[in-house]
Amino acid sequence: MDIDVLGTLDVREQGVSVTPTAPKPRQVLALLALQANRAVPVNMLIEELWGAEPPRSARATLQTYVLHLRELIAAALESGGRGRCSARDVLVTVPGGYLLKRGEGTVDLLEFERLAGEGYRAMDAEDYPTAARRLREALALWTGSALCDVHAGPHLTAQIQRLEENRLCALDQRIDAELRLGRHRELLAELTVLVGRYPHHESLWGQYMVALYRSGRRSDALNAYQRLRTTLIRTLGLEPSPALGKLQRSILLSGPQGIPAAATSGAGRLAPVG
Repeated sequence: MDIDVLGTLDVREQGVSVTPTAPKPRQVLALLALQANRAVPVNMLIEELWGAEPPRSARATLQTYVLHLRELIAAALESGGRGRCSARDVLVTVPGGYLLKRGEGTVDLLEFERLAGEGYRAMDAEDYPTAARRLREALALWTGSALCDVHAGPHLTAQIQRLEENRLCALDQRIDAELRLGRHRELLAELTVLVGRYPHHESLWGQYMVALYRSGRRSDALNAYQRLRTTLIRTLGLEPSPALGKLQRSILLSGPQGIPAAATSGAGRLAPVG
């Protein structure tokens, strides 16, 4: 079974889509797919579909949704010539819940995590070309926001937030790697969009400031800091972090030969870039 969640939901068995069009069965499949090869309790599925006050018919209705998913899986298995394998072998009833077996299929989330992990290890080893390449490959797996076409209840919402945070972390590290490779001009357009999309993300703003400065736009880099500071004070009542303040002072005081530190991701540290 092949599972894609980094964008629209797409689950395929034998190359045939088993993704339902109805919203609630689609929601059930999304939660099962994210937890593939792991049991998902019935209570979790019910809470995902109906919140804290489910109807009395919730369990029976959930069973109907599972039956519908098995019908789709059975049709895909039949078209793929796997008559000996039943839909119940793929979408398994386990004590207290259900389990979706992915077998040897591909999962875009697992591939993203593998490539991103290689990128992070390359960053730790200061192998910036490899880090940038692996993280770019990981991010290319995303075709939109995670599960963007699935209605999300409490459990899917938490999972989607986790996935989006992982995506943002990989993006942050990839930009840091490319800044260290001197690709500041190539990054400017992308960073301009990103700081508009994430107005409170200080690491991206720091990278934006570095890219502006190194492109000969010192005043714009300083203005970017002031824009961020105004936004943080107005919306959160906070000053920018000490790390970002240090970067701003570095740009402000640097002479013609001065090179400000590049903001890194995560802890907001500053690391010099030669």
